[in-house]
Amino acid sequence: MIRHVVLFKFKPGIDWNDPRAQEAERSTAKVGGEVPELRAWRYGRNVSPREIAYDFLAEGVMDDMEAVERYIVHPFHQESVRRWREISDWVIVDVED
Repeated sequence: MIRHVVLFKFKPGIDWNDPRAQEAERSTAKVGGEVPELRAWRYGRNVSPREIAYDFLAEGVMDDMEAVERYIVHPFHQESVRRWREISDWVIVDVED
């Protein structure tokens, strides 16, 4: 199993009051039901006030790296990526579970 973790950091001037951030969050909420490779899916807003904290997390569990590759190119996932790209930068890590 592969755990795919993505941490999003808003670009300057963006926060949760921005409708684009709210739409990106709604889109992410739907990814788990739209991408069949996902065995588990969770996401959420950061609650830490620390300056180094990121703003949002998305985390999926998939069978293997081939499933991760299919997830990455899935059209619904790509639409969600488009929304986040406009408002944030992110980092990822894929680890074996």
